[in-house]
This record gives sequence, C-alpha cells and structure tokens, in this order.
Amino acid sequence: MTTTISSRSVGELLREWRDRRRTSQLDLAIAADISTRHLSFVETGRAKPSRDMVLRLGEHLDVPLRERNQLLLAAGYAPVYAESSLTEPSLAAARQAVRRLLRAHEPYPAVVIDRVWNMVDGNASIGILTEGIAEDLLTPPVNVLRATLHPEGMAPRIANLGEWRANLLGRLRREVRATADGALSELLAELREYPCADEVPEVDVPGPGDIVVPLRLRHHDGELTFFSTVATFGTPLDVTLAELSIESFYPADDTTAAALTST
Repeated sequence: MTTTISSRSVGELLREWRDRRRTSQLDLAIAADISTRHLSFVETGRAKPSRDMVLRLGEHLDVPLRERNQLLLAAGYAPVYAESSLTEPSLAAARQAVRRLLRAHEPYPAVVIDRVWNMVDGNASIGILTEGIAEDLLTPPVNVLRATLHPEGMAPRIANLGEWRANLLGRLRREVRATADGALSELLAELREYPCADEVPEVDVPGPGDIVVPLRLRHHDGELTFFSTVATFGTPLDVTLAELSIESFYPADDTTAAALTST
C-alpha cells in the first residue's frame, strides 16, 4: 500500500472534513460521544486524539477509507485500511463476484470503475457503447468520463449530449465535494473544457413522465435509449473495494431491448 503523509495536522484535517460535511462541533461531539471541549482541543492541536477516536470521528464524518488512513498518519498512527490490488488472493472472492455480476447482466452493458472513473473491468456488451471511439481513448487506463464526453469519444453519438453531459458533470462535482480528491478535481476541469454544441442545463428538470436522465445513443439500428444504476460494496474494509463501483445500463424501451438481445 502506498501512503503519503500529509504535512497538515490531524486537527486541521478533521476540522476541514467537519466543515465539508456542514457539521458543528457540538453535533459531531454528541455523535462520537466525546466532549465538545476535547474535540475543540483536538482541532486546535492542544490535544492528541487516540487511534480509536480518529477512527470514530472519521466514521461519523463519513470520511472515505483512503482519507481515514491519512487522518491516522497525521495523528501519528499506522493506517488500518489496506489498499489491495484486485489481482491479490485476498480479493479473489470479490473479484469473482464482480465477474459473475458482469456476466449475468449481459446482453446489457456494464462496467466497473475505480475512484477516478478508470475502467477496471467490463462485460462483453460494452462494445455497443465504445463503438467508434478513438483508439487512444480506449488505451488503458480507459477513463470512462473522458471516453464518453471527448469529441472523439462517444459524444458525437449521444443524441442528448447536453443533458447527459450535465448529468455526468453533476455526479463528478458531487464526488469532488464529498471526497476532496485532487485527481477528480483535475478531471472535472478537463471535462468542462470539452466542446458541446448542445445546451447544457444547470439543473436536471424532468419532462412529463421522466423519472431518470436517459442516455440516448445513435446506432445503426436506430436510436438506443438506456438508463443506468450504480452498485457499490456495502461494507468494504479495503480501500480498493470501497472505491469500486459497477455501472449497469438497462434498455429504457422495447426497441433498445430488442437491439441488444439480437446482437
């Protein structure tokens, strides 16, 4: 596991996470069962928190596992959450479960992505999405957002590009706010610079009968329409598993379902 020790104190980091979660010292102290005075002393550096307190505060602030390790390091403790490669034996069961889920979803597309939206795995049906994408965008590591919104990626085939772009950038903005991940911030800045001739709505306002933002994709069989769901591991104790998500695409109409089952 590769770790980088922050030059900032654990108190500074905790205060930043508390501010990001819009939680008062009083509310956090009550939730973590400590005194407000002691929490104040921890944040200002007048008291050193125990290892268990750092973990408890990180849990109540919903700090990502990767950043909980950083809190521990800043407090002078060793990280407790492993960051394993998916190829390691310890993750064999998780790896098999993911592969089973991907295969079971065929003939509909599904991809596995990591914390910065790089594709970790995908099923055989993702070809219907990647068709026509420039080769360099499909050279590993393949960034799913870049491959989708780049003018040499999926973008020219997306009939509702403005709407779909707004949906993806909105998701990414929320992830940046939730995780404070610098790599995600850089990716967001890059994607915002991509050209888009369509109007990009600031807020998703549903039309009559709309319940999700669809992906409408031009295809030689006609226009295909999908909606997607995202699945994550429910109780991960490994950084790698905590940062994986599986995005599954489903046909939103009978025409799309027929096109997918006929291939």
